[in-house]
Amino acid sequence: MTTILGISAFYHDSAAALVVDGEIVAAAQEERFTRVKHDHGFPINAIRYCLEEGKVAPEQLDYVGFYDKPFLKFERLLETYLAFAPAGFSSFLKAMPLWLRQKLHLPREISRGLDGRFHKRVVFTEHHESHAASAFFPSPFEEAAILTLDGVGEWATASFGHGRGNKVTLTHELHFPHSLGLLYSAFTYFCGFKVNSGEYKLMGLAPYGEPRWAEEIQSKLLHLKDDGSFRMDMSYFDYCQGLTMTSKKFEAMFGGPPRKPESPLTQREMDMAASVQVVSVEMMMGAARHLHEESGMKNLCLAGGVALNCVGNGRILRDGPFERIWIQPAAGDAGGALGVALFIWHQLLGNERRVESPDAQRASLLGPHYSNEQIRTFLDERGAVYHHVDSEGELIRRIVDLIEQEKVVGLLQGRMEFGPRALGCRSIIGDARSRAMQSVMNLKIKFRESFRPFAPIVLRERVSEYFEMRDEEDSPYMLLVAPVAEAKRLPVNDDRAAGLDKLKVIRSEVPAITHVDFSARVQTVDAGRHGFLYRLMKAFEARTGCPVMINTSFNVRGEPIVCSPEHAYHCFMGTDMDVLVLENHILLKDEQPASAIPKRDEYLAKFALD
Repeated sequence: MTTILGISAFYHDSAAALVVDGEIVAAAQEERFTRVKHDHGFPINAIRYCLEEGKVAPEQLDYVGFYDKPFLKFERLLETYLAFAPAGFSSFLKAMPLWLRQKLHLPREISRGLDGRFHKRVVFTEHHESHAASAFFPSPFEEAAILTLDGVGEWATASFGHGRGNKVTLTHELHFPHSLGLLYSAFTYFCGFKVNSGEYKLMGLAPYGEPRWAEEIQSKLLHLKDDGSFRMDMSYFDYCQGLTMTSKKFEAMFGGPPRKPESPLTQREMDMAASVQVVSVEMMMGAARHLHEESGMKNLCLAGGVALNCVGNGRILRDGPFERIWIQPAAGDAGGALGVALFIWHQLLGNERRVESPDAQRASLLGPHYSNEQIRTFLDERGAVYHHVDSEGELIRRIVDLIEQEKVVGLLQGRMEFGPRALGCRSIIGDARSRAMQSVMNLKIKFRESFRPFAPIVLRERVSEYFEMRDEEDSPYMLLVAPVAEAKRLPVNDDRAAGLDKLKVIRSEVPAITHVDFSARVQTVDAGRHGFLYRLMKAFEARTGCPVMINTSFNVRGEPIVCSPEHAYHCFMGTDMDVLVLENHILLKDEQPASAIPKRDEYLAKFALD
């Protein structure tokens, strides 16, 4: 038996993954345990969970892998500071202490994190190798082109290549400071959202605006080449030498300083979001077309933070040259932990790869599971009022009843998801037919910006009825955006609506999940991967005729997705959520003792705004 622990840490979304004889046994982000969103610290809790899940002691590990090469990254940092000196001195001083104390001493940190009980080989892969491995090795393809796009690894910001059998080969790289991920992050920052956190907000804001700066971005900020590569005019950006993403020249182009976080959104920010989204999608498409021409392959694997741009993914699938695509569900840095572990097993050790259908990711349900006994003990200790339901059929019937009454239901079922999306096991669900549900969930449950759309879950066998996707199109990880089917749209006259007022217009038979441009970030649900959720949705379909529900992550703004029954209970009690389902236990809010309900502000204050 060969046991391999993969680790990503120190930048954002630290994580650990355990692979045993090539099988993915466990993977989790550190944030789920520490309750610090995008936690970048050494993932001691995630490591502990992975080893416990695999029943492996630290000394039984054969290899530990780290997802990038810190000395190469340090080299890039130093060369960048020297190139811009003395302008970058302040950011240099800010970065150095952590590097000198921790990041350059990873074997020591890893040994400490494993209680000094691991004395074998530590393997360091390059950042984009880890991304590529995480994309290809779990995919359902014997061979595929590979595209990785992110902010920056060591030097690379994008890489092209291919995977065959048990090998990945990267043939081309784009280097820092030219980066699609950093371009998108610069607009994220300028529009008043947090870098490495708010990019998905920018994507959600884009449909409210007009891409009136798209041509200007392409002519002034970028020089695009036919092969999908590009160069950025760095006079508009400040991330190489300063503590901000953009320069005064960028401000002059877009009519003033960056939006202050939490201030009202204006048409400027909406139009900027629309503009950079259009440009980003075209850049993703250009890269995909070039890669297809170079590789001649029919399948594509995607990873890196930019692969979480599900609008771009949907466009590549619909209009791109590849027949099939597969995206790593944990496409960002967290997935690098899984990538390095798989890279060691297949590429370094030369082990055969077995291609699995639908994939080898195990539905990305790789986190902790809690038994009914553990849940009951916790609830009794808290004095919670609950209903234990032995029969799954009866449990599902009761949940369907509640959803049909437009109740908001929190679900904790089975193993926790690995990656940024809740896929039905740590989810909040509701009736997609409801005209009020979108605003209720945003303002009373999630406590987040009202413009943010919610994603649909849909039975895979009926996906083409509701969305412009092929029959039984596979989108199990909520990483593809598709338009709502024409047959499900309603006549709309929103000429008088502008900006965020567009949100109030009812656009389809499932208004709670239909964005203002008729788009939706689709998750397909099937019996093999989703088990309980599939059976719940089939019961809802039998009752209502509708195979679609809302699915959003079980958390409030700034909070990581819940992991344990304790996290779920506190979130349930600290919000206006109506129902909590912990495995076979149902809790109704109006039955809970008033003394157990925390002050709303105290609960929300635990989490920094993202």
